[in-house]
Amino acid sequence: MKRIMIAVTTDLNTDQRVLRIAGTLADNGFDVMLFGRENPSSKPLSVKFPAVRCKLMANKGMMMYLLFNWRLLWYLMFHKFDLVLANDLDSLVGASLASVLKHKPLVYDSHEYFTELPELVGRRFKRGVWLAAERLFVPRAVAAYTVCQSLADIYTVKYNLQFSVVRNVPYALPKPENAPVGKIIMYQGALNVGRGIEMMIAAMQYLPDYELWIAGSGGVENDLRQLADEQKSGGKIVFLGRLAPDELRQRTQQAAVGLSIEEDLGQNYHYALPNKLFDYIQARVPVIVSHLPEMQRIVDDCRVGEVLTERTPSDLAVLIQKVVSQRDKYAEKLDIAAAELNWENESKRLIDIYKRFV
Repeated sequence: MKRIMIAVTTDLNTDQRVLRIAGTLADNGFDVMLFGRENPSSKPLSVKFPAVRCKLMANKGMMMYLLFNWRLLWYLMFHKFDLVLANDLDSLVGASLASVLKHKPLVYDSHEYFTELPELVGRRFKRGVWLAAERLFVPRAVAAYTVCQSLADIYTVKYNLQFSVVRNVPYALPKPENAPVGKIIMYQGALNVGRGIEMMIAAMQYLPDYELWIAGSGGVENDLRQLADEQKSGGKIVFLGRLAPDELRQRTQQAAVGLSIEEDLGQNYHYALPNKLFDYIQARVPVIVSHLPEMQRIVDDCRVGEVLTERTPSDLAVLIQKVVSQRDKYAEKLDIAAAELNWENESKRLIDIYKRFV
């Protein structure tokens, strides 16, 4: 049985894409080993695969990435593996160097358009460093895939390397027995710049009978909490924090509408296809998404919600009320979409990529 080392800088307990891929690979003939990092807020490991987490002297910024890749390279040099999978650009350097030095194949999974992240756009030095790493190491991969067709097309042309598409969809879930009775608006995901959360909070002044549930954590969480505290009228705003997957699914199923209204801040967000969109669909919750190509394509094709074309709090509030009041009209389309957009179907694409390595 061939051993695949899977490297990622995110939390091994909660990175659902990594855990789904690891499970599929384990079910299809691989001995899976995870390598991640432990940060101050990390909970004890609860994954079902062998895993190693490294503690770093820095927990953010370029120093964290440098230390992580050094530790990853050091670990891989002294442990047996037959194939290494780098998840995103921030784990690619160490994985690629180890694959070269030990003459083992490298696979690359790009979760997003990393060099076009809002945190890097406009920061010439940092973005230049990541661009250099991408140009140097991406072409060394023997197989590569990403989360949507737009990014696959960009990377394929950019590096003359065929990128496949493996969307970030969840496992299929049965339809909830009881439809939600409250007017709950759901946001799940990172609390970072450009996610549209500020507008969600501002929209609550027009929605006195609603609750906004915000599930996740991130760099602008404190600013968002302060903004919510300053909201003097309107509905209730609840910060749920980062939830375990099972609890997150239960919370999402209680929602009347799910939001994914990222701003058009650079090409990373422009081509975004967030996993929360598919989580809402599996929970049979109608969605409101940004007027951006990949998200709009899902909504237009599956007819599971509406597209926000005017980005003002009042327009968002009106659209929320429309979707909630017409929730029944989306029910059948949500069932159809949930039966199609799930990991049981999507994993077939993944198996096609890896079957040559078994």
